[in-house]
Amino acid sequence: MRIRGHIGDWPVDLSIELEPHEWAQLGRQLQEAPAVAQAVPATAAAPVRQDDGQWSAACALLRQAGQLSGPELLERLEGLTGSVAAGKRLLVRLRHSSEVKVDSTAHAPLYRWVG
Repeated sequence: MRIRGHIGDWPVDLSIELEPHEWAQLGRQLQEAPAVAQAVPATAAAPVRQDDGQWSAACALLRQAGQLSGPELLERLEGLTGSVAAGKRLLVRLRHSSEVKVDSTAHAPLYRWVG
């Protein structure tokens, strides 16, 4: 298995090799995972997270812009939240959102809303 990509500015190229018995063990663990998940009772309603309003605003910001470079988006998120740390957390959430595509460019990542 080979994993390639970026973590921040750092390029990642990772190869994982497993023996046949290790693949079998991994497969058994994956089959057991749904049974464990079903055993945990679901809550009636998920609690509202305090930053859900900021998350909605961050999505709206990128959706309206269409695309923004990473530094520009971070600057706008910091302005939205009033905090560097909160802006970075939203940037990470956007990076991993299925509604956002991140393209690597020579100078900075480009965040595009694909909705």
